[in-house]
Amino acid sequence: MPQFLSEAWFDAVEGIRKEMGDLPPPAGIEDVILNVVINGHPEGDKNITLKAGQFDRGHTDGAPTKLTIPFDVAVKMFVERDQQAGMQAFMAGQIVVEGDMSLVMRMQSAGAPTDEQKAFAKKVAAITE
Repeated sequence: MPQFLSEAWFDAVEGIRKEMGDLPPPAGIEDVILNVVINGHPEGDKNITLKAGQFDRGHTDGAPTKLTIPFDVAVKMFVERDQQAGMQAFMAGQIVVEGDMSLVMRMQSAGAPTDEQKAFAKKVAAITE
């Protein structure tokens, strides 16, 4: 299984996206773009973009918000879907937000995932180390 955020992981996730087709993002985050730095990844820090709830390689020029998250917290939040871990890390100062905080709040208050989005997340988690 590919490690979370490795090149092989991104390739595998793109395959799942192609297999499942276009899935609409959760309600309320269709236009949200966040640049994210994942610190402490075994391959070095990872720069990613979170667009409408989906990860992409690299950063997006002009994104209004940047998050810096430790790798272990990112795994808990995005792979294990443990939102409590994200809140605890934020309150402890492990997650740093630069720019428009309202976009982060919109991500947290997004509508419930659809059955298709849950199936996608389950497939991604199943291929993720």
